[in-house]
Amino acid sequence: MALLEIKHLRKTFRTPEGQMLPVVEIPQFRIDAGEQVALSGPSGTGKTTFLNLIAGILTGDSGKILLDGRDMTALSEADRDRHRAAVIGYIFQTFNLLQGFTCLENVLLGMSFGPGADRHRARALLERVGLGDRLDYFPRQLSTGQQQRVAVARALAHRPKLVLADEPTGNLDPANAARALALIRELCSEQGSALILVSHDPSVLAAFDRRESLATLNSAAQKGSQP
Repeated sequence: MALLEIKHLRKTFRTPEGQMLPVVEIPQFRIDAGEQVALSGPSGTGKTTFLNLIAGILTGDSGKILLDGRDMTALSEADRDRHRAAVIGYIFQTFNLLQGFTCLENVLLGMSFGPGADRHRARALLERVGLGDRLDYFPRQLSTGQQQRVAVARALAHRPKLVLADEPTGNLDPANAARALALIRELCSEQGSALILVSHDPSVLAAFDRRESLATLNSAAQKGSQP
């Protein structure tokens, strides 16, 4: 059974001129438990919107998003939040770390929205990503690469079934980008978490056996709508 199955998903936004612009229009997409997929596309083509629809942060105009046996499109906002907290780990391009909290506290706070904070696991994960000596550091005291590793630890701390990674290497130099990518994929494999990673970097995309283009997924819907 698919961990994530999407059917006829559509999302539009209103332009300043008042027109409805389709951003996501995907007839079908699925990912199985433990599978890793790279999603490509230029900036501004709806990749982040697609991830936010999967996570239930945004709601689509139509279609179904079946995530771990539940239809996200049929849930209330509160139920979507709870299901996201239990099933999904999200790695944001800008990290979204809380600046007034330490590395350890950021991971613990991330865990508190799911099954609950586990200090031992939070410390172990930060050690696993090479930050065992930075537990009490604040984000501003870390390099960009170190902040990314905190974000990875936070996203994976509650052992999510699905990890969404939005351009996770976009703010890193090539060496740190390669290390971050390897770390994300390795931790997902160890935990059995599926991964959807968004990137427009050819070197990142080349590391994946399964690569999907959002433009191609969208064009399948557009072709299907033609007479």
